Amino acid sequence: MLFLVQMHVNIPSTFDPQEAAKLIAEEKAFSQELQRDGRWRHLWRVVGQYANFSVFDVASNDELHQLLSALPLYPFMTIQVTPLAQHPSAISAN
Repeated sequence: MLFLVQMHVNIPSTFDPQEAAKLIAEEKAFSQELQRDGRWRHLWRVVGQYANFSVFDVASNDELHQLLSALPLYPFMTIQVTPLAQHPSAISAN
């Protein structure tokens, strides 16, 4: 199942900078692991924002929820999820 996921990150300015740096490094490693195994298919930065649009390819709504809630920066995120379906006019199945 494909999902378009928009994530906005808002780390409070009062949050410990060293802890924030640690979480950001953990987030990068975790997201790259998911990209390598094919579940996080696309990752696009939103220009001028601490935000991204991503495409996930997972087996279920529950799996997506589990992955998103496991992100180290999850407590600082606002997330919007849109399920995707193949468009009949698309020339490619990817």
